[in-house]
Amino acid sequence: MTGGGGNVAPGAGRAQRQAAAWLGVAAWLGLTGCSVSEDQLQAWTEQQRREVKFGLQALPAPSRFEPHPYEAQPGPDPFDAHRLMSAMKLESAQASPRLAAELNRRREPLEAYELETMVMAGTLLRQGRAVALVSVDRMLYQVRVGDYMGQNNGRVVKIEEGRIELREVVQDASGEWVERAASLQSQEGAR
Repeated sequence: MTGGGGNVAPGAGRAQRQAAAWLGVAAWLGLTGCSVSEDQLQAWTEQQRREVKFGLQALPAPSRFEPHPYEAQPGPDPFDAHRLMSAMKLESAQASPRLAAELNRRREPLEAYELETMVMAGTLLRQGRAVALVSVDRMLYQVRVGDYMGQNNGRVVKIEEGRIELREVVQDASGEWVERAASLQSQEGAR
């Protein structure tokens, strides 16, 4: 037969009824085959309990904890920030005289901010030298070559139209002081 999907081949209904009947008989046989009396189940459980031997040993009684009061010894605080900074400066000064000069100089206002929080607003010429305008924390600063900015001892080495190039002095993973290049671009130059 041809046509829509509503037509059923002859004999298909009878085959479906037979399959359903066999499925019902199989389910009934499966359920009745599992019927074990409660007494048999109880007897088997008791037998298993008798046969299984547990080899657990008793745990020793816990010992009593006696707290001891902390008595601080008189002496310097090992976590004093001023003391740590002094030690770092001393260690750094011994490693490199140029770094000692970097750490002992007076800090500039833009060194209080992370380089990533600064925005270069533009450049202008003053007496034939480039001056960059940097905005941070709603304030506008003039930056010249030789000024410091950022929290990694970043010294301005070059100012171009839309870009400030810096030399930063940072500690690497081994504790050595190394120089690295960094830059700050204007928002227009970044596009």
